[in-house]
Amino acid sequence: MDELKITMLGPSGVGKTTLLTALYEQFENTIGKTDLQLTPDEESSAILQERLMELKSLLNDFEPRGGVRGTEGEPEHLRSFMFGLGKKGKKPSLKLHFQDYPGGYHAAKATPEKKQFVKKMLAECVAVLIAIDAPALMEQKGKWHEQINRVQQMTDLFKIAYQELESPRLVIFAPVKCEKYLKDEKTAQEMLIRIKEGYAKLIDLLNSAALLTKVAVVVTPVQTVGSVVFSRVEIDSNIPHFLFRKTSHDAAYSPTDSEQPLRYLLRFLLKLHLDTRNWGLFNFLRDLLGRDYYLKEAIRQFASECKTNNGFAILQGEDLLKV
Repeated sequence: MDELKITMLGPSGVGKTTLLTALYEQFENTIGKTDLQLTPDEESSAILQERLMELKSLLNDFEPRGGVRGTEGEPEHLRSFMFGLGKKGKKPSLKLHFQDYPGGYHAAKATPEKKQFVKKMLAECVAVLIAIDAPALMEQKGKWHEQINRVQQMTDLFKIAYQELESPRLVIFAPVKCEKYLKDEKTAQEMLIRIKEGYAKLIDLLNSAALLTKVAVVVTPVQTVGSVVFSRVEIDSNIPHFLFRKTSHDAAYSPTDSEQPLRYLLRFLLKLHLDTRNWGLFNFLRDLLGRDYYLKEAIRQFASECKTNNGFAILQGEDLLKV
């Protein structure tokens, strides 16, 4: 089975694993009549189910502090989430390999080997999913944005990893914990503007002459819980703690738009298949989807529902997403 690597990029506590959990949990609820099936391997299924239980139990507390337990608080090792993608009732045709890693790999105290690994992973992956802590970006004019989202560090990683890029890449900005900022079109547009401002250096790099035709950049907000909203910030020893509240006393876990990053990813892969240029690393996509017409059409149908309004946007590389 051919494998595509996707990296989850972001410091500890931003919400990478939570984002992936919501993506997986909601896939079955959003595929509609599409004849697609996303099948995690046994280890991935067990980990995601445990994290899903944590997310649902968050709602037992009226003001959950922070969120679920971060990856950095667990034994410090890399974590791979493997999903088989194919038609229902058939063996998977394609393996999606999401690489999550301890947020501490970004820390100043991280070893050179760990920092080098992140750079290597970024260079090898067909797509990068950047989880953004939305309250840190939005509250008090982004006072904690750099501290929590580590924008300059992210930008520096891309400067190295995307040198002499030979094959197309997809970069997805995915704000999480963003329920408060998606209540209407006006607030959603404000968040989109803040993303463009807060990640201006990175966006400018990706928009440079050498990368503009090779990198598609999209924004896909994900309400990873759906029924809690940001409430306030409490400061303890100069460390901000973001508190949330339930939208109602009996509110249930109800993530929204968590499948959108996957829709964009599959749309990007379908375009790679359709493109007549020789993209080397991803040539197998042309063979795979060329042989399997029904899988290609299922992906096309699923990818057709990518959102482009209410906070969602294609910032560049629309030609790399036209199917």
